[in-house]
Amino acid sequence: MKAPNPSAIIYILCSFAFINTSIAQAPHGFRGPERNGIYPESGLAKTWPNEGPELLWESMDAYAGYSSPVIVGDRVYITGINSAQTEEIFSAYTIDGKKVYQVTYGKTTTTSYRETRSTPTIEGSSAYLISGSGEVVCINVETGKVGWKVDGNLKFSKSTGTWGTAESPLVFDNKVIYSPGGSQTAVVALNKENGETIWKSKTLGNNSSYVSPLLIKYNGKRQIIGLTDENVIGVNPENGNIEWSYHDWARGTRYKIAPNTPIYKNGKLFICQGYDAGSFMLQLNNDLTGVKELWRNDDLDTHHGGQVLINDVLYGSNWISNSQGNWVAVDWNTGKTLFEEPWSGGKSKGSIIAADNMMYCYDERRGAVGLVKPNMEKFDVVSEFRITKGEGPHWAHPVIKDGILYLRHGSALMAYNIKQ
Repeated sequence: MKAPNPSAIIYILCSFAFINTSIAQAPHGFRGPERNGIYPESGLAKTWPNEGPELLWESMDAYAGYSSPVIVGDRVYITGINSAQTEEIFSAYTIDGKKVYQVTYGKTTTTSYRETRSTPTIEGSSAYLISGSGEVVCINVETGKVGWKVDGNLKFSKSTGTWGTAESPLVFDNKVIYSPGGSQTAVVALNKENGETIWKSKTLGNNSSYVSPLLIKYNGKRQIIGLTDENVIGVNPENGNIEWSYHDWARGTRYKIAPNTPIYKNGKLFICQGYDAGSFMLQLNNDLTGVKELWRNDDLDTHHGGQVLINDVLYGSNWISNSQGNWVAVDWNTGKTLFEEPWSGGKSKGSIIAADNMMYCYDERRGAVGLVKPNMEKFDVVSEFRITKGEGPHWAHPVIKDGILYLRHGSALMAYNIKQ
């Protein structure tokens, strides 16, 4: 059984996602090319040396942040905040860790945990970002120059929760999707070329959540899945009409905080939040005008580290307190808990990704990095090592690209060779 919900300050790390590359979303962004934490890699090592895989390079000038790097071609892109904690910085590195440029693009949130949390979305020569204060920004990745900027507070009267904006932009067709919340609208679509408004959804009178929209396709129809602090919603991507809403998502908790990317498969949506809100499965109806709840699970309630789906088993960590959590496996079809176990040695909850039939878990408390075998019966850690550089909580999600594991801890960015 998990401990009672304590009163504590939290930080919410951004996370939301596309699911299927056939629906033409930008492939370079948060949690991999399909934004579900699964990286399409092969030939990766199945064990590591005791000291960990080979460190290829490290940089201590990424500036402080919780966002993840994005690798496109021969460049690595990442966001961070300046030393005064007032402005956010977009940096480009060569693939071997040499900084090419940095550019200031927006203001941080003014609340606690100001470090950047929005991972860029990159399409062609443009990077799309959302600052902690709610500015949507387009940067030319070749020159490092800001192309356009839209202030979500001035233009849309955004309304956020305690921890400001934590959203990685959804980019598809000619649109950049942003979720300001508040009295004007819940979700907007901006023209990716100039930032002009294409459409605004109606308002639900809710604050925005800490997640990004999710583009899905079911029965030949596309839909944007979003969350406010009160509702799960389905939005028509062509005109912004809200086609359904589901209110009863945070049952049993006073913390209505949505930080995790939903997982979508075959008309089903898995939604999982921390603070004893638990997780649940929704089934879309055939014309995407409504949903019904299929099951709930109280054991898997991830704080903000995401989950992965492997062979119809969901893996992730849960929230016991802001510094504690176990690792959990749940059956996708039934919602049954398959195991709930601590990570030995005093390690805690954290983020999770997967590649080449292995999982990569990053303990947020002590910085342990685990190579974990998918196993329906136990949390099966094969190898592990510890990150010692950097500062603050280990909240940035890992990234794998071309056999290299990228890890971020505050201002430190590291690249490890994990090929066989």
